[in-house]
Amino acid sequence: MRNESERRSGDDEIDLFELLGVLWRQKLLIILTAAIVTGGAVAYALLATPIYEAKVVVQPPSQSNISQLNYGRGGDSGLAVLSVKDVYDVYLRNLQSESLKREFFRKVYLPSLPENQRQGSQDELYSRLNSTLTIAVASKNSPSRYHVMATLPDAEKAAQWVVQYVQMAGDHAKREVIKDVRGDVMVKASNLEQQIAAARESTRKQREDQIVQLTEALKVAESIGLEKPPIISNNLSSELTAAMDGSLTYMRGSKALRAEIDNLRSRSSDDPFIDNLRVRQEVMAFYRTLEIDPGVIEVYRQDGAIELPDKPVKPKRLMIVVLGGLVGLMLGLAMALIRHVWSGASRRGAADR
Repeated sequence: MRNESERRSGDDEIDLFELLGVLWRQKLLIILTAAIVTGGAVAYALLATPIYEAKVVVQPPSQSNISQLNYGRGGDSGLAVLSVKDVYDVYLRNLQSESLKREFFRKVYLPSLPENQRQGSQDELYSRLNSTLTIAVASKNSPSRYHVMATLPDAEKAAQWVVQYVQMAGDHAKREVIKDVRGDVMVKASNLEQQIAAARESTRKQREDQIVQLTEALKVAESIGLEKPPIISNNLSSELTAAMDGSLTYMRGSKALRAEIDNLRSRSSDDPFIDNLRVRQEVMAFYRTLEIDPGVIEVYRQDGAIELPDKPVKPKRLMIVVLGGLVGLMLGLAMALIRHVWSGASRRGAADR
């Protein structure tokens, strides 16, 4: 058994040496193949168009960035206070919206292409934009921070595109938020206006009812010849005077009743007699004239300044050259073995003939 094992081991060593000998005899083929493939890889690495990557990170605004949006909100106003999250959610929705991407495609991407490329398939061009411009969460640990990244052969254009895209999203979100806030304010002002109108109408009707009541009391006073209130001594005077209302209104006397009726009929405005009217008018005027300056509102913050990329992310030249060398060497070895096997088969065929 040991002799057989030693013999097999010897055969293996002979086969290995023979294989090395075969490869050595084919060394020129191996070297030439590896050199050609490696040279091709080097040429590709040097001639391939470099691709630059520009990235900008956005994060929620600060409370001071949205403070003007909350003027007249909160407390007993009936208008909920807008939080930083509320405003930033609007921005993120716009940032990831298909409509914004389409607008960027029409206004920025298409004009940047040569005329002959613009005439191609619009769906294909839009798909190319989607692979060029990407939006994603910046970090799993900070889900509120997003990045917009552009990969282009032109480093300056890549930086411009990411900044322009986040600004377009900010402009859209700002307009949407301000429009919603103004809508809430106008609804609040309209509600106050309706309340004021209802209070005025109610007071007018109460005045008309009072005139009717006083007119009937006047008829009673005139029918009994009571021109002036009766003079009552002792403590009953104040009690009876205070009770001269309702069915006892006629006891005020026809002279006082007639003067009061004339005064009510000639009243030009009921506003001074409406409770809290001036307060409601002031609040309504505040909401009607409330202006929001878009210049002081920010719906996002850019995390750091955008820097012009100075090193391409593609192609990775060293990796391409190393992989090219390995592939060339493996291809050379394979060709050397195939050539050896083919030569052996040819010799055996000739010997058999």
